[in-house]
Amino acid sequence: MEKKDLGRVIDEKRDFFIDVDRKVWEYAETAFTEFKSADALCEALEAGGFTVERPVAGLDTAFCGSWGQGSPVIAFLGEYDALSGLSQKAGATEKEPLVPGGSGHGCGHNNLGAGALAAAVAFREYLKNTGMEGTVRYYGCPGEEGGSGKAFMARVGVFNDVDIALTWHPGSVNAVYPFSSLANFQVAYRFRGVSAHAASCPHLGRSALDAVELMNMGVNYLREHVVPEARMHYAITDPGGFSPNVVQPKAEVLYLLRAPKTPQVEEIYERVNDIARGAALMTGTKVEIVFIKACANVIQNNVVEEVLYRNYSELGVPAYSDGDREFARKIFEGIAPSERSQDLDQYSAPGGAAGKEAARRLRERPLADELLPYGPSEFVQPGSTDVGDVSWNVPTGQIWVGTWPNHTPGHSWQVASSGGVSLSHKGMLHAGKVLAAAAVDFLHDPALIEKAKEELRTRLDGNAYRCAIPDDVMPRPMKAAK
Repeated sequence: MEKKDLGRVIDEKRDFFIDVDRKVWEYAETAFTEFKSADALCEALEAGGFTVERPVAGLDTAFCGSWGQGSPVIAFLGEYDALSGLSQKAGATEKEPLVPGGSGHGCGHNNLGAGALAAAVAFREYLKNTGMEGTVRYYGCPGEEGGSGKAFMARVGVFNDVDIALTWHPGSVNAVYPFSSLANFQVAYRFRGVSAHAASCPHLGRSALDAVELMNMGVNYLREHVVPEARMHYAITDPGGFSPNVVQPKAEVLYLLRAPKTPQVEEIYERVNDIARGAALMTGTKVEIVFIKACANVIQNNVVEEVLYRNYSELGVPAYSDGDREFARKIFEGIAPSERSQDLDQYSAPGGAAGKEAARRLRERPLADELLPYGPSEFVQPGSTDVGDVSWNVPTGQIWVGTWPNHTPGHSWQVASSGGVSLSHKGMLHAGKVLAAAAVDFLHDPALIEKAKEELRTRLDGNAYRCAIPDDVMPRPMKAAK
């Protein structure tokens, strides 16, 4: 078997991979509740000859499929969690929920999981047919959206013996995008006070809602005094009740704190904790601080990225059909210019002048149907991903493949609609081909793997991975919106 045969393996099994993809899209399960989705992927791995371990790291919806023996150990990272409130009919060009208020794949993780599966199956076939020594693993990673499943897995050393980790993400562009990301902490602040009649005896009450509001005001004043890249988001998840004539005895606010490095997040976290305690003192209430999850910043690896880009360049971009383009056109034209995502500009920037020219050329196309130029970059994107926790432990690279129309904002009904049609299926299968081809290059060149590991050591500069999630904190299933 030759490297060029990887695409044939995936094409011959395309209906199999698309069937898995569709099942996960239909299940649309949120963080740490992905039981049916995990079942579908595990069954597919077992059908492909993999030995499946489940659960992994104490996470009921995490798993690992493996085949082969010895080194190198090359891993593919799969995700399959959905987002609450984004239920959407597949292929619809207007907002049309399947279940009002239900969950949907607004970030394309159904495609992500199935595409990584395709890569793992194709690479297994290569190992089997060539007789080369090596191990392929597929890591089923739950709860990326708001749960940091990979961080919980990394906390117990799941990825420690992996040589190279490869993954991808669905998107509106075709690119190998060199970036770091923001580390984050997610924390709940639960205030408890005393209820009372708000008119006849308000002096006997102690308002937990007042404490939440004062805390939020204090954090807003903090924003000027943290690093400029920091982000502090919050949502009042429990206002304490619906009766204004009752002093609210309980209230809760959920914070997501971000900064480029984990120590910076830790400092912000302690300052926010002090603000919460101060709000409790001012209102005569008590506060409980509940740490929920964290994730590390991405440690990029140019060596891995360059291997991915070389193979992506050789394979080109997905072959979109006229039907794909017509669907994309309708979605594209329905997005107001003021609501368009800036992904094209952001992902093309590392390509320098060639990247700017590509962005100019693609800006008004419904599909960004070219591979964006690649160039090393130290850009820190304002989002977060638990891929970061993997990247601290093993050289890690990822690609983006066009599975939804150009300029479509992420976490939207448009993404959920795209995730159930052929446009996304073609991107998913193509991602599998690129990842599998890159894995073969690493298999044949141990020096390349060592070079990637050396880059990781250099970038870490003596720092060791430390999961920021306390040992006694376990994952919390995310409740779907009603």
